[in-house]
Amino acid sequence: MLAYQAELEAAGGMAVLRAPVVAGRVTERGFALEVGGAEPMVLECRMLVNSAGVHAPGLARRIAGIPPSSIPRDYFCRGVYFTLSGRSPFRHLIYPVPESGGLGVHLTLDLAGQVRFGPDVEWIDGVDYTVDPRRGERFYGAIRSYWPGLKNGALQPGYAGIRPKVSGPGEPAADFLVQGPADHSVPGLVNLYGIESPGLTASLAIADQVAALLDTPAESAFPAQAAAG
Repeated sequence: MLAYQAELEAAGGMAVLRAPVVAGRVTERGFALEVGGAEPMVLECRMLVNSAGVHAPGLARRIAGIPPSSIPRDYFCRGVYFTLSGRSPFRHLIYPVPESGGLGVHLTLDLAGQVRFGPDVEWIDGVDYTVDPRRGERFYGAIRSYWPGLKNGALQPGYAGIRPKVSGPGEPAADFLVQGPADHSVPGLVNLYGIESPGLTASLAIADQVAALLDTPAESAFPAQAAAG
């Protein structure tokens, strides 16, 4: 991510934190965005890439001029992780059979060799990263399907993430939704919906697609766009 930021700044862009887009509108020259934070302002831009993750549909609804019918319903699927206290007996990743909405409670290793299990699947109504320690009881059963030797009390609450879904519980899994002007009839706008965690490793390919939708070479896209995310 630091390398991405360095390339952005080398191309004349700027990463601005704690500056939420609270409202906006489509104009004849592009977009006018009302930006909050410590120094509120109105930011005008010719092109806009809405890559706000779990907030992308909500952000699109706050920009007047984007057809509401083009904005998908947002679903929030929380997944929590639990960490293993003590040394791991594994030196590789373990992925069980995927479940609806996620990849199942799998085992991953960080660069320090620390083990974490997860994520599970929990459909929620909004953005909430709370980790309920009681969900660990379900983890023991899932993990023991491939590691019967897991001892009671070995798991500790870790952290949570939220999958930005555009399909809900019981529905077929939806792919990433990348909308360009041909989809919503707003020139200069690309909306990225439902970009789950694989979108991080696919980010360069997604950037190429976004640049193509804006009919702009990828290497010159940064100076002309405002990235809301």
